[in-house]
Amino acid sequence: MSVFRIDELARAAGLTARNVRAYQERGLLPPPRLRGRTGLYDESHLARLRLIGQLLGRGYTLAVIADLLSAWERGRDLGDLLGLEKVLTDPWSDELPAYLTDRELIEMFGLDPEADDLPGLLAEAQERGFLEREGDRYRVPSPQLLQIGADLAAAGIPLRDVFAMSDRLHEDLAVVARRFVRFAIDHGSQGPGRFLTRDDVPELAAFIQRLRPLAFSGVEVILARSMQNEMRGAVGDQIALEIRRAIQSAAPGEQAEPGG
Repeated sequence: MSVFRIDELARAAGLTARNVRAYQERGLLPPPRLRGRTGLYDESHLARLRLIGQLLGRGYTLAVIADLLSAWERGRDLGDLLGLEKVLTDPWSDELPAYLTDRELIEMFGLDPEADDLPGLLAEAQERGFLEREGDRYRVPSPQLLQIGADLAAAGIPLRDVFAMSDRLHEDLAVVARRFVRFAIDHGSQGPGRFLTRDDVPELAAFIQRLRPLAFSGVEVILARSMQNEMRGAVGDQIALEIRRAIQSAAPGEQAEPGG
């Protein structure tokens, strides 16, 4: 299990150390384990902070959140809820972020550093989450995705067309993700339309963990088959069109005689 000092915990939760101390003072966060004079936090503290962040994002006040957590703790071990929150907030990819300087990024994509549209392209990449500015460099949340973009650019596809394709893929795959989530909720809580109760939480968390590799594998297989069928159809149609054009443009004397 990971162990955090308060600054590390705050950074992992996207907060400040002051926020963490404030939550602890309000009783929202259990105290750390002490090693000498140093407070050490673990993954349960991180899951609790993420849960608080989710509830704040839904419009709950800290006072209401405190009441909710207290009520849950009286009815059942909060570990079940925090376990579900960890499953929901943990990354679904083990890919580690990378860091690039402006020069490295420009070289990676073969960009002209003096081009007028360079600032606009970088801004669009940040808006889509491909890059995050951190001081004098960029944080790259998904180096693999950025490399795909660089490979497409190297193949001659304009970056703005790559961005547009990325937007469409996000929209399409959001539909796929929504279907899997609905599937997990309906079957993980023993039936569609039933309100999630405390007793369902451990089962739902375990179901989501089992669903992750199945979802990736299923989408990969179906996408591969769909790509094969679409490519065969599109390329086959193009080849047939070119053959017809070649036949139509051939001089009569160049066409083969029947039976020849």
